[in-house]
Amino acid sequence: RDGACAPSPVAPSALASSPPLPPRLRVFSAAAMAGVVERRLAQLGLRIPKSPAPAANYVPWKRSGRMVFISGQIPKGEDNSLLTGKLGANCSLDDGKAAARLCAVNIISQAREACGGDLDKVKSILKVEAFVNATPEFTEHPQVINGASDLLVEVFGPEVGPHSRFAVGCSSLPLGVSVEIGAAIEIDVE
Repeated sequence: RDGACAPSPVAPSALASSPPLPPRLRVFSAAAMAGVVERRLAQLGLRIPKSPAPAANYVPWKRSGRMVFISGQIPKGEDNSLLTGKLGANCSLDDGKAAARLCAVNIISQAREACGGDLDKVKSILKVEAFVNATPEFTEHPQVINGASDLLVEVFGPEVGPHSRFAVGCSSLPLGVSVEIGAAIEIDVE
């Protein structure tokens, strides 16, 4: 997934035809491959907080096979602060992008929980579903959600991060937040 500091991935077919490694080398190889996404987060200077508990009668994520559906995440900081406002009224495009980015941070946090703490198990960000609290005249919803999409590609890389998405405007969102984003991801279950 990563070119600069990450070890080169070995194709599964190459491993299948190779003789088995001694146990001490297998442990070393697994350790060397682990943490690619975490290293990328560190390079970006990004800290992913512990996932917040759901605010009502729902689960923050639901797994079915290799698919994980992440409930809508709002731009809520670790200190419980919220990024609120309505795009086109009292919230700028840059404010909206920052809110979308924070939603993506919370999506990554939920993905980490769904993967048992190992973000390298995320094999694909499949879909991002985004809602923008906006006036009827506001038309730059996709630019707002680029704040989330760009971060997901930065964190997971060009093979895993790109996704399908929608970005729609709505008249209000819970707690007056400016953006809410959910996601569907594919994970490695081995």
